Amino acid sequence: MSFQVFGIPVSRGVAIGRAVLVASSRLDVAHYYIAEAQVEPEIRRALRARDEVALELETLKQDLPGDTPHELAALLDVHLMLLHDEALLGATKHWIVERHYNAEWALSAQLEVLARQFDEMEDDYLRERKADLEQVVERILSALAREQGNAPVDASSVVQRDFAGEDPLLLVATDIAPADMMQFKRSVFHGFITDIGGKTSHTAIVARSMDIPAVVGTREASRLIRQDDWVIIDGDAGTVIVNPSPIMLEEYRFRQRQSELERARLARLRHTPAVTLDGERVELHANIELPADALAAVESGATGVGLFRSEFLFMNRGGELPSEEEQFVSYRAAVEAMRGMPVTIRTVDVGADKPLDRLSVSELRHEHVLNPAMGLRAIRWSLAEPSMFRQQLRAIYRASAFGKVRLLIPMVAHLNEVRQILESIKKVRQQLTDSGQAFGIVDLGVMIEIPAAAVMLPLLLRHVDFVSVGTNDLIQYTLAIDRADEAVAHLYDPWHPAVLQLLASTISYARNAGKSVSVCGEMAGDPVFTDLLLAMGLRSFSMHPSQIPSVKQRVLRADAGRLTKSLAAVLQSEDPQRAAELAFAAQKAPSVPH
Repeated sequence: MSFQVFGIPVSRGVAIGRAVLVASSRLDVAHYYIAEAQVEPEIRRALRARDEVALELETLKQDLPGDTPHELAALLDVHLMLLHDEALLGATKHWIVERHYNAEWALSAQLEVLARQFDEMEDDYLRERKADLEQVVERILSALAREQGNAPVDASSVVQRDFAGEDPLLLVATDIAPADMMQFKRSVFHGFITDIGGKTSHTAIVARSMDIPAVVGTREASRLIRQDDWVIIDGDAGTVIVNPSPIMLEEYRFRQRQSELERARLARLRHTPAVTLDGERVELHANIELPADALAAVESGATGVGLFRSEFLFMNRGGELPSEEEQFVSYRAAVEAMRGMPVTIRTVDVGADKPLDRLSVSELRHEHVLNPAMGLRAIRWSLAEPSMFRQQLRAIYRASAFGKVRLLIPMVAHLNEVRQILESIKKVRQQLTDSGQAFGIVDLGVMIEIPAAAVMLPLLLRHVDFVSVGTNDLIQYTLAIDRADEAVAHLYDPWHPAVLQLLASTISYARNAGKSVSVCGEMAGDPVFTDLLLAMGLRSFSMHPSQIPSVKQRVLRADAGRLTKSLAAVLQSEDPQRAAELAFAAQKAPSVPH
């Protein structure tokens, strides 16, 4: 039966494929593909883990005191029965053999299948056995983790499968943590669907960086969609179509082909300088998460890296922070890959929806009890960990000896924070000088993400070389909207008059002070806002590499001077979006052929 699920469109385009459900286990589960030669060894891994758990349960049962309630022994019997049921491990082998999933992924995939069956049982007692099944699976996953010793996966056994000629896969989950998104970033998934999230959740941001369709905030998708269902993701409308009819499939396949042709056409603009019709040169930088992303930035025609999110170097590490040397190697790799173009490295921005594996009791309280977006995150966390902060600063400064590096500080709200940052930089520079290590000139910038920073910008500009506006958080904090909460996602509004006033004043203040200003939030990569930002005087945009061609096309067709004449009417309007559509359309210069 065909049906539709509706959510929030966050990455445009159409994806068609089979659903892959990621289990929401309390344990972290590695998801990777194995080579053909690893299939049998992987099956043996799963069986060894099953046997280890069986021995644990048998030992527990034998060691029960004589006065133990009968129900506890019966519960262990249920767990043993589930453990040896062919529907669990036997079917898990299918995922390993047919899909080349690793054992952990195969087991969690089968858990999703069986959990659905339990949910549909009419008998209350049988339906409640799903919790027992989940506990058994988590025991097996724990045994698999112990066998691996929590060591990194052997790269030789991991493969990026080529699905040409096979069914494309679409990832369906309740939510996907940023660290997991990075793990999936190089995978074969053609689209993402999540129950929660908003337009600027990190699932959405990474999906856009991968240039694949995604719909978030569906609420029920992971419950309604079954493993291996045929699914269409309409990333333009925010619609998910499950088990579509043949006619609907053909219609969306036609749309896919049209999108591919449009991408190919835009790709021809890669080496064309971004200059408006009236001669205004515009910098189009790239946002990256890992050093390897720098190659995509260069290939997209980026004129530099406007935002290197260094926190992704700190994730998926089991609580261990990267050393200074490891960070230095990563930063240097990105700098060298950009071939002399500037690289702006943001200091670690953890907290909120990007927690680390290693959390103190205080941080756990902030993560799970208080509002994490308002807590110990970004520069607040760095200043609370001075040795870690100086270690990162040393790595960044050392990398500056190999190219143009700029240092960007997130979530600044107080002048006292800037003074502490400057003092830390002074100490780091002295340490490097004393140890004879080379470093270059590094400009210092702060992110304008908090309304307080935008209001006090004239004071901040006395101490820094540049500013970068993070529109995602600026909108979140200005409107008091948790951007990861789908319950209030409809209130997240980049066109809100207060947001536009803060953005316009920030760009104006910085330009008048002779300081460079860029926008690195999602507004920068959305062509809908290109004309507005040009009208405000912005000449430096930073976005995911995949977004550069479409924004560049808008820049090439724009007359910045004519757009600026309409800005006041837009900012003074009660409906800025409608006012911008009318005003900028009237001022639009004729299209130019490319």
